[in-house]
Amino acid sequence: MNVTGIHHVTAITADAQKNIDFYCGVLGLRLVKLTVNFDDPSSYHLYYGDELGRPGTILTFFAWPGAPRGIIGPPQVAATSFAVPQNALDFWRERLTQKGVTPGPAVTRFGEALLSFTDPDGMRLEIVAADKPDGHAWAAGPVPVEHAIRGFHGITLSEEGYENTASLLTEVMGFKAEGNDNNRFRFRAGAGEGLASVVDVLCAPDAPRGGLGAGTVHHVAYRTSDDPQQLAWRKELVRLKFNVSPVMDRFYFHSIYFREPGGVLFEIATDNPGFTTDEPAEELGTTLKLPPQLEPYRAQIERVVPPVRLPAGGVVGRAH
Repeated sequence: MNVTGIHHVTAITADAQKNIDFYCGVLGLRLVKLTVNFDDPSSYHLYYGDELGRPGTILTFFAWPGAPRGIIGPPQVAATSFAVPQNALDFWRERLTQKGVTPGPAVTRFGEALLSFTDPDGMRLEIVAADKPDGHAWAAGPVPVEHAIRGFHGITLSEEGYENTASLLTEVMGFKAEGNDNNRFRFRAGAGEGLASVVDVLCAPDAPRGGLGAGTVHHVAYRTSDDPQQLAWRKELVRLKFNVSPVMDRFYFHSIYFREPGGVLFEIATDNPGFTTDEPAEELGTTLKLPPQLEPYRAQIERVVPPVRLPAGGVVGRAH
């Protein structure tokens, strides 16, 4: 069994509207699902991605109004990277600057140029001019297709050490080691290359320990094809003495959770059923969607969560 790369990354925001304005209006991602946190229905769960929210493009946020700023440090996902075509970095530097975002200087990492910046909550992001920026740019988005984000390039895990995390990635999850740059160790999903396949482990034993809050990543999910494969993963992880959750029905995918040896929360999520299971592709993200178990509480939920607008204008609908 091998994972085929990153399925999604889930982070925390203190302001749903600012989050939508940034990820849709500045980065040009599509809001593919507006729903609530199934474990805390009083708060939004926002999903962004390509036009269909394909695995490998999905960045999600728990919207916790007024949440204090978190501390980025081990053990956490310290940075989330997006892939763009190789000639797109000048466009993105200009666009970010025009939108009031100050990117850092372009640097080269493992032969690829990238820009670093932060979102309104302080979450660390990177845009990487990838060797193979496959994927599907959102043609109807505000960013020209030739420059648009294709999906994830990968993530950076900040860890106190790296050997045990590296063993999990390579010996269990099927990643391949691709070398290191000082204290940064690169691994790539063994079943694929290109989009959403990179995991860097940054060994930072002296860094201040991270703390959960706005601007931090809650967990990272890896892809598995279907439910039987996921059950096989769960059986194997239990055999290896990981403390694995039961299968959780997230309606748009099914999930199991466990902590890797360094302490970062990992998830293995199925590719199916996807975000068009409860609304057509052309209407993704335009109404508040609730899973069947929460639908009886729609009126109460709509009284609690604030109205939000897409950058193009118009309140996202409340009717199901």
